[in-house]
Amino acid sequence: MVAFAGWSLPLHYGQGHLQSHLHTRRHCSLFDVSHMLQTRVYGRDRVRFMESLVVGDIGELKPGQGTLTLVTNERGGIVDDLIVTNTSEDHLYVVSNAGCAEKDLAVMRDRVAELQAAGSDVHLEVSDNALLALQGPSMARVLQAGLSDDLSKLFFMNSITTTVFGVPGCRVTRCGYTGEDGVEISVPAGRAVELAERLLGVPEVWPAGLAARDSLRLEAGLCLYGNDIDETTTPAEAGLLWTLGKRRRAAMDFPGAAVIMAQVKEKPKRRRVGLTVLGLPAPAHLPAHLMAPGTVTSGCPSPSLGKNIAMAYVEAAHSRAGTALTVEVRKKQHPAVITKMPFVPTQYYMAK
Repeated sequence: MVAFAGWSLPLHYGQGHLQSHLHTRRHCSLFDVSHMLQTRVYGRDRVRFMESLVVGDIGELKPGQGTLTLVTNERGGIVDDLIVTNTSEDHLYVVSNAGCAEKDLAVMRDRVAELQAAGSDVHLEVSDNALLALQGPSMARVLQAGLSDDLSKLFFMNSITTTVFGVPGCRVTRCGYTGEDGVEISVPAGRAVELAERLLGVPEVWPAGLAARDSLRLEAGLCLYGNDIDETTTPAEAGLLWTLGKRRRAAMDFPGAAVIMAQVKEKPKRRRVGLTVLGLPAPAHLPAHLMAPGTVTSGCPSPSLGKNIAMAYVEAAHSRAGTALTVEVRKKQHPAVITKMPFVPTQYYMAK
């Protein structure tokens, strides 16, 4: 068990990190991600409220559809990355990072108060639900046994409220942070253990911890807030411009729009890239060198590839795939090459 954002989380279970990681890629694993902040936004002005904070086009989301989006500041920096779902009920469902929970809540509550003072109809509720993530290629077969809904009709980034193995009132969202097909299940806290034990009763479902979650997300080329993105990085630098809604780009009505759209036009001076590192694995926050300085933000041995992989920020002129770099690890230099991400192909269940 390790401390993480004020929570005590399992780093790994009995089978160890390597086997847990590979099991998720080949079968499926259950992650307890209840440390994530879950909120609900109500009121007729809920979309306007959300769009005053994030870069995404929340208004275009269909009922049951969600999107990854970014909360930005006036300097164009990323305050947090989160998932916003336009539920089929009367609210938006928002999942934020645990490390940003206090900051996000303060930002959201301040904005709610501002809008309410101006006569807007919006209010915020913090959910006390647990959150379980079932991830891997056999997820659908395992979960379908406990659902009356047809999972084949639930595509990536879509969400339903349903009964899961006899537990009513669960929100099932087809998403996750491993690159595999998976779901996150928001479940009433009082029945979370019951549901987790029911899922873990299936022999091919293993419990997985923080170590596997980190190596899986890195193989999938996904950012970890606080490492690969933060308030000093912009969506353009991080390669996350796809999160900007077309309408929002035109309106330039999100925090930091002037800075971010200038980078869209002029191109950022640095970019987030993937690295394959020869020699020792690259730990975070060590410099990558070649013709221009850079910074390694995440790194680990890839269990799937048998290579050391990393993410880094490098000068844009040297960010092309195939470019050779040198990474300094423990005061020793190792050759590296910029590699396209994801390192391991993603398996999201997309609509045809």
